[in-house]
Amino acid sequence: MKTLTRSVLFPVAVALLFAMLALGALPLPGIQAIGIVTHPNDIFAEIYQNARHAVVAISVATEDGGGGGSGFVIDHDGHIVTNAHVVDGAEEIVVEFYEGAIVRAELAGSDPASDLAVIKVNVPAAQLTPIQLADSDNLTVGQTVLAIGSPFRQGWTLTSGIISAVDRTIQGLTEFSVGGVIQTDASINPGNSGGPLINLDGEVIGVNSQIISGARSSSGVGFAIPANLTRRVSEALIEDGEMTYSYLGISGFDVNLSAIESLGLPSDFRGVVVREVVDDGPAADSGLYEITRMLDLDDELVGLRADIITAVDQTPIGGMNDLITYLARHTRPDQTVTLHVLRNGEQELRIPITLGSR
Repeated sequence: MKTLTRSVLFPVAVALLFAMLALGALPLPGIQAIGIVTHPNDIFAEIYQNARHAVVAISVATEDGGGGGSGFVIDHDGHIVTNAHVVDGAEEIVVEFYEGAIVRAELAGSDPASDLAVIKVNVPAAQLTPIQLADSDNLTVGQTVLAIGSPFRQGWTLTSGIISAVDRTIQGLTEFSVGGVIQTDASINPGNSGGPLINLDGEVIGVNSQIISGARSSSGVGFAIPANLTRRVSEALIEDGEMTYSYLGISGFDVNLSAIESLGLPSDFRGVVVREVVDDGPAADSGLYEITRMLDLDDELVGLRADIITAVDQTPIGGMNDLITYLARHTRPDQTVTLHVLRNGEQELRIPITLGSR
């Protein structure tokens, strides 16, 4: 009987080793073996099966006709979060649950500044399935998210996507902006407004609110009001029927190249340039300066005089979004805060300001 030589056995052994690695029979060096990964579709299905019971379809009758949107139950007392624009001008609000129950709802409170509202239904607690609000301060771009709502009146539609960006700024229903907003490419259409944006733990990270689209349909650029702001606003609406925000009394813009060059700032300098100080407002009373452009005889810009806000208390402020978000989330009217200000690119100041209300 002929025996295999060493020169033949070695290539066979190597080939067998690679085959076993390819089939997953052996772990790669330095990589810990893990169990079978659940298919994303299975995870999505499980989340949907749980969350759908908390999501409602909302129909609204107004003087001009009607409309609709989505919402979600947040407690066993019958409170439901939705968008302010969904129930704006409502003379009648009707809520439909996934199980088929259709009931009337009353407006508990509306906050146009954040485009959030809370409505209330009179339904036994045992028939309500609240959904948990997540901590929206710990979101990651690329994180998988799900949206549930009633686009074009197609109830309890599930779509999926990712977090495309965080800390966006959008316009509310007033002159003031909403900060800390979540951008997503999950399909959001008319009728999704007020519905939840959900993480893979089955928690609400945001309230779907707006899209950017020329055709009033999903373009892959949708925005959700973050859960942490939603929590604060909804608690105020339930308790007081309204949300009162602190007020600084300025308009501003992010530090840009013109400010960097004119004030001799480092290229990576960040903050809020005070564009305008409102007369008799908190900032004016505290001596904050608005920007002054210095021009030569030919009306060419030769320099700037400006106050730049770089922090509130001990929290760094990188731009207007940071300032808007901090004031909305962490301050109240009549609270005194300390602004860290760089004046004219040279003088570092600490300016205490007692905030007003809006």
